Amino acid sequence: MELNLTTTFAFSIAIAVVSFLVAAYFYVWVKKCPSSNKKIESIGKLIAKGANAFLRREYLVLARFVAVATVLIVVFLPSPIWGANANPVENIKMAIAYIAGAVISAAAGKIGIMTATKANVKSAEAAVKDIRHSFLSGFRGGAVMGMAVVGASLLGVTLVYWLTDHDASAVLGFSFGASSLALFAKAGGGIFTKTADVSADLVGKVELGIPEDDPRNPAVIADNVGDNVGDVAGMGADLFDSNVASMAAALVMALSIDSTEFYFVKHVFVYAALGLLASSIGVLTARMGKNASPTRALNMSTYVTTAIFFALTCQRAPPEQRPSGRSARGTGCMRRNQVPPCGRT
Repeated sequence: MELNLTTTFAFSIAIAVVSFLVAAYFYVWVKKCPSSNKKIESIGKLIAKGANAFLRREYLVLARFVAVATVLIVVFLPSPIWGANANPVENIKMAIAYIAGAVISAAAGKIGIMTATKANVKSAEAAVKDIRHSFLSGFRGGAVMGMAVVGASLLGVTLVYWLTDHDASAVLGFSFGASSLALFAKAGGGIFTKTADVSADLVGKVELGIPEDDPRNPAVIADNVGDNVGDVAGMGADLFDSNVASMAAALVMALSIDSTEFYFVKHVFVYAALGLLASSIGVLTARMGKNASPTRALNMSTYVTTAIFFALTCQRAPPEQRPSGRSARGTGCMRRNQVPPCGRT
C-alpha cells in the first residue's frame, strides 16, 4: 500500500507522539523509584543545582548568538534580500525554522539534565541493594532523553517540511539551528568538565591527599556537574543535531532525485518513523535476569530493536506499485522501478 504525502506526515507525527509517551512513562517510573539515603540526595541536589545554573548561563550567552545568526539569515539566506530574484518570505521561513531548531536543541539538553540528576540518585541508591534495579533505573533514565530527543527531531523535521509547503531550505535552517546549539553546548560543557576534572585531581590527590571522587572535595561536585552538562546536556543537543542533519541530508537527496511525486521523500519519513517505533519497543524489553550482565541486557535490547526494524522495513510495496517514471536525474542513480526488494542488492 502506497501512502500519500499527508498520510506519511501524519504517520511520522503519530510515531513521534508514541516516543514522547514512552519517555514520559520512563520519567514517571524513575521518579517513583525509592530514595531514602539523605547523603546521596543532598549530593544529588548540589549537582542538579550546579548543572541548572551552568545551563542558564550558557543558554543566555547562546541566545545572543542565535539572535545575530537569525538576522544574518533573514538578510542573506537562502538568497540576499536585495537580489533580483529575492523572496523575503523564504528568508523569514528559514530564520523561523533556525530559531525552532535552536530552541528544541536547548530543550533537549534541559530534559536530559532534569532526568539525569534524578536518575543518578535513584541508580546510586539502588546499586547498594540490587544491581538489576540499578541498571534499570540508569537505563530508563537515559532512555527518557533518548526517546524524547529522537522523537522531537522527527516531529520537528516533519512539521517544518509540511508547514513550509515542502521547502527544503527551511529544513536546512532547522538543521542549522540544531547544529549551532549542539556545537557550543558540547564544546562549552566539555571545557567545563575537563577544567573541573583537572582541578579536582590537582587539589584533592596532589595537594591534600583526598581520594579521587571523594565528596569532601568541593571540586568533585563541580566535576560531576561538568559530567552532566557535557555528557548529558551536550550529548542531548548533539544527538538531536545528528538526527535532524541526517534527515535533512536525506530529504535534499530525495528531492534532487524526484521533486514531483515525492516517492523517495516519503521513504525518508517512513523509515525514520519505523526506526523510532522499533526503538520504542526495544527499550521496553531491556531487562536483567538473575545471572545476566548489564552488557547482555543492553545487547539484547539492541538485537530486539534491530530485528523489529528489519521486519518492519521488509514490508515494502510490491514492485508493480512503485512509480515507473523516467531515469532519475544525476549520474549513477537507479530508476525508481529498479529499487531492489528487501534482502536483494
